[in-house]
Amino acid sequence: MSFPTIRMRRLRATPTLRAMVRETTLSPAQFIYPLFAVHGRDVHEEIASMPGVYHHSVDRLAQEIDEISALDIPAVILFGIPASKDPVGQENFADDGIVQQAIRAVKAANPDMLVITDVCLCEYTDHGHCGIVRDGEILNDETLDILGRVAVSHARAGADVIAPSGMMDGMVSAIRSALDEAGYERISILSYAIKYASAFYGPFREAAHSTPSFGDRRTHQMTPANVREALREAQLDVGEGADMLMVKPALAYLDVIRRVRERFDLPLAAYNVSGEYSMIKAAAAHGWLDERRAVIETLTAIRRAGADLILTYHAKDAARWLQTLE
Repeated sequence: MSFPTIRMRRLRATPTLRAMVRETTLSPAQFIYPLFAVHGRDVHEEIASMPGVYHHSVDRLAQEIDEISALDIPAVILFGIPASKDPVGQENFADDGIVQQAIRAVKAANPDMLVITDVCLCEYTDHGHCGIVRDGEILNDETLDILGRVAVSHARAGADVIAPSGMMDGMVSAIRSALDEAGYERISILSYAIKYASAFYGPFREAAHSTPSFGDRRTHQMTPANVREALREAQLDVGEGADMLMVKPALAYLDVIRRVRERFDLPLAAYNVSGEYSMIKAAAAHGWLDERRAVIETLTAIRRAGADLILTYHAKDAARWLQTLE
């Protein structure tokens, strides 16, 4: 059969009908909101390259969590800016480190808020790299012990999920072993299993003060050209005990999200990264596109590709807009 018997527009005739036959759902329940914690008091400082995203001092986190909770966003991922940096990143695993303080503040504000913590060295080291550096080389195996110590420290402070992001070989296994040995078998791991050496991280590096002091991260983050390698990375992390997988970035890698979704049945997250966020913000500020429509379309595309969860700086705005979505 064909036209005029078949008329595809029939199912688009009204807002109610369009909503009922929508194939891909988008909900605040799928969002994870990134937060940047800093030392000091009463700090609520907008990040220049990420309009609408802020550095928060620990004493201001309760107010932020109240707002996030009211929007039915169930989870946050925490990034911390240390008071000082050194070759190893000592504050990364200190009991009174900035992320450890932030975890406790978030849980005090809302015990039901799921707290995910990013585990990497780049924000805490004076060289800005994701691992221990010796003679200009980023050392893989020597870094694993530090990652385990950081994970245990976060778990002790009250984190629910550990998310290692450094793309060190064996990082999931090392963290799983460290957590289990410390009695934190219940803590799950959301692995940045597939993290590309992307141009879209620039605004985040300003926000996290994590630009490398030399070189780049292409010896450990993936080349954007590869997808078969991505599936190998994911398979290794599944074997090492990852509970959830992540693809980062999201928009330039929708095909990768789809391939991972088809291959693995673990919950899958995608990180709608800072550069993707800032591009929409910049275009909207110039009146070049409708921000609301562009954001909802973008997040729907990530879900349609196969992501169960989306880490996004748009989360609060999107949650508000979804309340009035047809």
